[in-house]
Amino acid sequence: MQVKTSSDLTTVLAGFHALSDPIRLNILDLLRSQELCVCELCEQLDLAQSKLSFHLKILKEAGLLMSRQERRWIYYRLNLAQFIVLEQYLADFRRYASLLPARPCPDLED
Repeated sequence: MQVKTSSDLTTVLAGFHALSDPIRLNILDLLRSQELCVCELCEQLDLAQSKLSFHLKILKEAGLLMSRQERRWIYYRLNLAQFIVLEQYLADFRRYASLLPARPCPDLED
């Protein structure tokens, strides 16, 4: 996925920013296999709801989470489509790896 518009760039930047915090990575790990409500996330992460809400907001704004409300609880789950966008962005670097210079790097020589 080549970044073609400022909207694409904003999406990629928001995604990687959201992934740059250990608490947010822990949240994603917990949601990897199941949908959880805020109260369950608070308990499993041992976080105050206000702190958790801050991190959930960043993940949701980055498009990495989706939510639904059931009565008074909000349930969160991963938005796998957004993870695919970030994965495709990184895959573009791997695809062009053969274009790297062939000359040796002086710092790596014995």
